[in-house]
Amino acid sequence: MSTLIFERSRPGRCSAQLAPAELACPGIPEALLRQAPPPLPEASELDVVRHYTALSQKNFSIDTQFYPLGSCTMKYNPRAANALAMLPEFLARHPLAPAATGQGVLACLYELQEILCDVSGMAGVSLAPMAGAQGEFAGVAMIRAWHRSRGDHARTEIIVPDAAHGTNPATATMCGYAVREVPTDRSGNVDLDRLRAAVGPQTAGLMLTNPSTLGVFEQRILDIRDIVHAAGGLLYYDGANLNAIVGQVKPGAMGFDVIHVNLHKTFSTPHGGGGPGAGPVGVAERLLPFLPVPIVLRRERPGAAPAYVLAGESERPHSIGRLSAFMGNVGVLLRAYVYARMLGREGMGRVAQFATLNANYLMVELRNAGFELAYPARRASHEFIVTLKRLKDQTGVSAMDFAKRLLDKGVHAPTTYFPLLVPECLLIEPTETESKETLDAFVAAMKAVLEEARTNPELVKSAPHTMPVRRLDDVKAARDLDVAWKT
Repeated sequence: MSTLIFERSRPGRCSAQLAPAELACPGIPEALLRQAPPPLPEASELDVVRHYTALSQKNFSIDTQFYPLGSCTMKYNPRAANALAMLPEFLARHPLAPAATGQGVLACLYELQEILCDVSGMAGVSLAPMAGAQGEFAGVAMIRAWHRSRGDHARTEIIVPDAAHGTNPATATMCGYAVREVPTDRSGNVDLDRLRAAVGPQTAGLMLTNPSTLGVFEQRILDIRDIVHAAGGLLYYDGANLNAIVGQVKPGAMGFDVIHVNLHKTFSTPHGGGGPGAGPVGVAERLLPFLPVPIVLRRERPGAAPAYVLAGESERPHSIGRLSAFMGNVGVLLRAYVYARMLGREGMGRVAQFATLNANYLMVELRNAGFELAYPARRASHEFIVTLKRLKDQTGVSAMDFAKRLLDKGVHAPTTYFPLLVPECLLIEPTETESKETLDAFVAAMKAVLEEARTNPELVKSAPHTMPVRRLDDVKAARDLDVAWKT
């Protein structure tokens, strides 16, 4: 089957005519008008539908297969959340419409702010960041603004554990900080002695996710808090792994000063290629003035329903400012709001309970099947790490080879080679939405590939064998990228 719609193109073939053949374009200079039609494919509507439907059926998707991607929380998104966020009254609202005509949507966003405050243990939340990375940037920018507001310009460093997400050091650098890395110990915890040695008057803050990307909960998180705060720094919580603790423990209770929440991971909004993200930020009391705008405020009116307004720079003069033209990705925010309301407080707690239960079940089953755990003495949080280093030394089969062969077994591979400090690792996160039958099928697939690696390693090293596209030359694709269609 052709992979490009251009390959189905035939001169003169077209779909339905949706606009007049000639459109007047008053006011556009003649020199800017096309002299010939653009080189677009010519195909019938039926050909187009069949082409893209067939392509979609060749993709792995959360709707059709298991996606145990560690640190990514690729869980099922309830269709009700999507349907309600797409109500005509939401879709038709223009972002420049006055607040008086949008009290419904503003009330929803205000309540989402309050829900996220409750979940995170923070004093205030802004929904403005349009992705997790932008939420990170906003969080560190607020830390910088707080230090500068106190005249403390000596804070030039952000501390980052060696197991951190790669966006953490990138964010710190973008905000003008030098990055100091601290190692983790053999149990997967931040090395407290090295942390004590790293902090000082130059420390602006520490960026940390808890549980970490090693799949374990920091056993001495309150000691970490005390070390950083005693040095005058602030604690930033990377919310990528919030799915593991939502409804159970709050980052605010751990002592964090600022957090971003990946709504596309924890609050069931589209992830990956499924659509835009959202990364709201929450802060402790002392950082409230610096929250990015706009923020939804609720104003009580005696004898009338409360009024909701968007507060901007004039109401919040110390804000770090705007991150986008309007109010973030409102459609994504509404999906998260519906999801939170569907769950309620009790249901929110079950998310973490079942995510942790599923992860620990998988971890034990894979250990019993002969897989080597990176941290065998620790319980899993929502994810855990298997290392295939010994297997590679014995058979030559790498973690990437193993991952490619899993595609032939009908499941997407776990995250490979992250975190980098665990050699030949698979970072596995089943999430709370998967059934025991699905988990058992994944264990069976893992066991089958392990046996193949031991008895027929070349079969695994040359995988996948059943996919539309076989093993690609990743180096050539990166160095000699050619994505242009040439007639």
